[in-house]
Amino acid sequence: MHLSDTAALHGEFTLAIYRRGLLVAEVAEPNLIVNGAKDQLARLVGGAGTGRHITHIGFGVGTAAAAPGNTDLASAFWKPVTSVSYPATGQVAFAWSLSTAEANGLAITEFGLRCADGTLFARKVRAPIHKSDDLSLTGVWTLIF
Repeated sequence: MHLSDTAALHGEFTLAIYRRGLLVAEVAEPNLIVNGAKDQLARLVGGAGTGRHITHIGFGVGTAAAAPGNTDLASAFWKPVTSVSYPATGQVAFAWSLSTAEANGLAITEFGLRCADGTLFARKVRAPIHKSDDLSLTGVWTLIF
């Protein structure tokens, strides 16, 4: 008997952009789970669990395409995720927000999820969002196993 699991670890990145409190854009796109995630998950399952959980969302200015070997974001602003939930079997969702008072002046082109030990878990690259004090962002980053 041959068994196989055809579902690969992947993610869905959702983003809502608000200008002066009014919704101006919404995005839902796939994202890249980087190689660091594989090591984190292997060690977590093996019992080396300290610092392996995702704790932060990052907003960076890098423009290189997302690649499996990515380990960080460029000139990133990092902050704790807002909450963690489990919307369905095999899924974990990280809610996040960026207020009008945070990361102003950045041309945000990349987003990332980072573990407590500093390991980059996932990365998303997109067209720039020129962050100013009249813009706020919210979103959910869902990992699907």
